[in-house]
Amino acid sequence: MPAVDVVDETFLAVPPATAAAAFADPAAWQRYWPDLRLHAYADRGLEGVRWTVTGALTGTMEVWLEPVLDGTLVHYFLRADPAEPLPAKAVEKLRRSRQLAAKALALRLKAVLEDGRAPGIPPTAE
Repeated sequence: MPAVDVVDETFLAVPPATAAAAFADPAAWQRYWPDLRLHAYADRGLEGVRWTVTGALTGTMEVWLEPVLDGTLVHYFLRADPAEPLPAKAVEKLRRSRQLAAKALALRLKAVLEDGRAPGIPPTAE
């Protein structure tokens, strides 16, 4: 089992295409996870992306986008080990910081992509 095993889910009141666009550009990956080098091994389009991870961590990461009601449930998975061996307390601190960072990213995307839209309210015409 990897030392860092993070699972997060956040509902975004946006269509899957809007959520997928947030993860489609490799330049965005660098902004979201600056200490990781990601290689997409499965670009699943509207269903998300799977990556291998190197850099500060070594392992795999996935964003799975699931259409739910009038929006998208963003599932985030990170399963990796630190690049350098760490004492148990440091691993726990790293795991917690990755959990908090995952939720912070999801909530930032929620604020930007939803642009104030409440669930159940149709998106405004562009």
